[in-house]
Amino acid sequence: MVKPASGLLVVAAAAVLLLGGCTATPSPLVRGSAVSIAVTDPLTSLNAETSYGRQSDTNAAVAALTSTGFGYTDDAYHEVDDTSFGTASVVKRDPLTVTYSISPDAHWSDGAPVTPADLLLDWAANSGALNTPKFDVTPYVDAATGRITRPFPDGTVWFDGAVGAGLERVSRTPVLGSDHRSITVQFDAFAPDWRTLLAPGLPAHVVARRALGLPASTSAASADKRVVEAVQKKDVDRLARIARTWDTAYDLGATPRDRALLVSSGPYRVRSVAAQAITLEANPRYRGSRAPSVQRIVLRVIPDPLEQAKALEAGTVDIVSPTPTASVLKTLLDVPGVTVTPGSEAIFEHLDLQLAGSRNGVFADERVRRAFLDVVPRQEIVDRLVAPVQQGAGVLDSFVLRPGSDGYDAAIATNGSKEHRTMHPDAARTLLAQAGTPNPAVCVLYDPANPRRVTEFQLIRASAAKAGFQVTDCSSSDWADLLGVPGSYDASLFAWDTTRLGAAAVGAVYRTGSQLANFSGYSDPQSDALIDAARASDDPAEHRKLLARLDTRLWAAAYGLPLFAYPIVTAVDGTVTGVTRSPLRAGVFWNAWAWKPASPSPEPTRTG
Repeated sequence: MVKPASGLLVVAAAAVLLLGGCTATPSPLVRGSAVSIAVTDPLTSLNAETSYGRQSDTNAAVAALTSTGFGYTDDAYHEVDDTSFGTASVVKRDPLTVTYSISPDAHWSDGAPVTPADLLLDWAANSGALNTPKFDVTPYVDAATGRITRPFPDGTVWFDGAVGAGLERVSRTPVLGSDHRSITVQFDAFAPDWRTLLAPGLPAHVVARRALGLPASTSAASADKRVVEAVQKKDVDRLARIARTWDTAYDLGATPRDRALLVSSGPYRVRSVAAQAITLEANPRYRGSRAPSVQRIVLRVIPDPLEQAKALEAGTVDIVSPTPTASVLKTLLDVPGVTVTPGSEAIFEHLDLQLAGSRNGVFADERVRRAFLDVVPRQEIVDRLVAPVQQGAGVLDSFVLRPGSDGYDAAIATNGSKEHRTMHPDAARTLLAQAGTPNPAVCVLYDPANPRRVTEFQLIRASAAKAGFQVTDCSSSDWADLLGVPGSYDASLFAWDTTRLGAAAVGAVYRTGSQLANFSGYSDPQSDALIDAARASDDPAEHRKLLARLDTRLWAAAYGLPLFAYPIVTAVDGTVTGVTRSPLRAGVFWNAWAWKPASPSPEPTRTG
């Protein structure tokens, strides 16, 4: 993690420029309004799709506020279409072929229209389809940060995009429409999230000017054309330069001097960046359905959760959403005029068992797995670690659905989780006797630097001993690298960040032979069929039904145990309304355009 330098930049509000023209469309913008919010990480990149950019939640937050697209996810896991930006329509189901059409109202903050060239660049960057085959990027990357540190060999094309998020399923070059507003994409395999897979990430005309050394006077249309030609002709020389710019030009070592880097397509644009403060302002060119009311948002970098709470108490910030501790929660509850709301994230803690290839080989027998799960003190873990900072906290009863999402309550009523809400040491001893292993050894892998995991391990060891288990310590500072390594451990404690939900993410963990994240060696043909059926459908109701059935099979197989969703708390002072928190990575920023100053508003501005 990059540590912020000392110093704090306080930026005065700037007047919002209004577009020319004669429209009389009312805007909700309140002139002079400002909201300050605490964030944990500094802004390190304006491209949140690269390996380096994905390391900071603040990068993701800024990207969410400065970008737009065909849809977004709300705070209840629902996908919301944004037809003000454009429409995504299925042309053919087999193979899945989708046409993405951009509204003529969609513009970048520098006035250039959003075009299919921007979507084509997004495909090139995040599909990996144009990358040089078999190129090993490892020697050119800082392993700790993911940042590319030196140039690639000449003639190497390497877009360091989010391969694995879905666009890798598009190997054919998309086709631009003759209307100059659309692009048609043919998928190699069905993609349930096809509506939102393409988005205008970075502006193609800005990337082209920088990458290809075009004069600043080069029109956006001409620059876009260079990108389109490079992609369509697979021009290695130009693609290598475009990829290099896409990968690295938006990384921030200091305040960006090139204002072109701050061009955005969403409700907000970046006004300034400093070590401990990032200032966003309403984008005057934005004409979508997410037009903001608050003119300026200041993100203040405060890594320590308790210091965030103290900043709210001191009036330095208006919104905080820190990782809760007893001291953090007490500080927030003692601040007058502040609304404190508990919640949980999509990140969840869990215990996995190695079904094959474990250190002691004990969990190949389902009876031993069931016996061990019978003595894991889930409720005590929640009572000790979560309940003190989250009122009404309970155990998580699903592997694949989250509290608050559609289908969770229905799934946990029938998936078999009820049997594990209390411990059954007598039943565990009986199962072990039947298996002929009355005192099996179980070595648990976890992060010894994480106090939460240390406590979990200690509680599990003490409880399991009552049934005869000999639980030993396999903790390691390199725990993440040991996941799935044969002979390293028998069980593991860690968390899944299910920011990207859906069949693809579920398949990465539970499908037979998945190289991405099936660390337990779980293999079940019926589970595979359920995952494949979910991957082949874009019907939310069908997804919920299939995931509930998969959940039932995981419980029946004694796969492991979900423990709890990570607690979170959000505190908002009385100066702003409309703040809610998504359990996904966008957090409180998911609907920043809906925030409103709490004080009486002056007459709304009008464009014209």
